[in-house]
Amino acid sequence: MDQAKKMVPVKGAHPITVRFAASTSDTLQWKFQPQQREVKVVPGETALAFYTAYNKTDEPIVGVATYNITPLKAGVYFNKIQCFCFDQQRLRPKEEVDMPVFFYIDPEFAIDPQMANVRDIVLSYTFFKAK
Repeated sequence: MDQAKKMVPVKGAHPITVRFAASTSDTLQWKFQPQQREVKVVPGETALAFYTAYNKTDEPIVGVATYNITPLKAGVYFNKIQCFCFDQQRLRPKEEVDMPVFFYIDPEFAIDPQMANVRDIVLSYTFFKAK
């Protein structure tokens, strides 16, 4: 969290559209989706997004999320400060919860020549039933 307090948007940097995607494994009976389709950020700027999960069953279920960043080369610059994916999530029967992810794109993104044409990043989560 201390890192987030130090973040300052890079002046003159092009905005990046971060799009959100969600899925669940076949064995997890949850509805899981992002609350927003996308946000625009510049490197060094923090952002907060939310996903919603709903347990469709009559049983408590524990899930764990994995994530993916595309394009892959942008992944090194994508930093999650707080994320539901850091811990397993337990949902009671028919429970719906909002799950935040607080993130920033490293300011170094703005000066990396390999990122010059990257204007879109997709943050995708998949939830699996925990063992």
